[in-house]
Amino acid sequence: MISPTTRRSIKKGALSETNSRSEGIWNILLSSIRPNPKQPRRYFGAKELDELASSIKEHGVLQPILVSELIDGGYEIISGERRWRASQLAGLSQIPALVKKVDDVKKLEISLIENIQREDLDPLEEAFAYKRLMDEFGLTQQEIADKVGKARPTIANMIRLLDLPEEVKEALRDKKITHTQAKTLLGLKTDRERLEMYRSMLGQKISSADLERVISRKNFGSKSKGPSRNPNIVYLEDELRSSLGTKIKITESQKGRGRVVIDYYSEEELTRLADKLRG
Repeated sequence: MISPTTRRSIKKGALSETNSRSEGIWNILLSSIRPNPKQPRRYFGAKELDELASSIKEHGVLQPILVSELIDGGYEIISGERRWRASQLAGLSQIPALVKKVDDVKKLEISLIENIQREDLDPLEEAFAYKRLMDEFGLTQQEIADKVGKARPTIANMIRLLDLPEEVKEALRDKKITHTQAKTLLGLKTDRERLEMYRSMLGQKISSADLERVISRKNFGSKSKGPSRNPNIVYLEDELRSSLGTKIKITESQKGRGRVVIDYYSEEELTRLADKLRG
């Protein structure tokens, strides 16, 4: 909610083309604002936008959006894109905005944290945002965890959701399965097994605990058919996965020899991994 004092400052600070630009709250033309291409949130439901637009028509914009100034004189949204979109639907020409001078890393961080606190991001949007912080800005999982106030294993598990088959990710996005169920499916070794298990779940009311038991029995059965893995190798895999922030597979052959396979999913991530391995 904007206080009366803040409302007065907004009215005094209404921007025109000749205003000098500085930090503070201003009324800014909607047409001079553009969305942030690095915004974590990718999906804006039509229904929720219509509901917010109706509220804005009746009560106005109760909380300023956050923007940064661009070199060309326009503005880019740091947080509040949903309010900006709804204001357009409501027929407004201006919107109250707090102008901040921040770099690209801080923009993504602020946008990510705001959306997480509001629970506006779906799990995959959140996972992609963490991945971008690692790939584009070189942050470690621990640094991300410190910034968003979550445990490092939570960050690692969120990023692992990106390893799911597309069909399963689409189901997660459409809320056909829960975040916990999707995470449990990662306990299966191959995409084929994950897809088969997901499809077998459709139409059934299976709890995450039941799903975990089914997968555990399946994995135990498959392990009993072949030699058990060296626990030291499994430990090293986990350590490397945590350190590098990507999927790692170590395979042993004989006489202390073997292979280490490191997965990457973009050129940016390959560059990040190479820099990290070079030390």
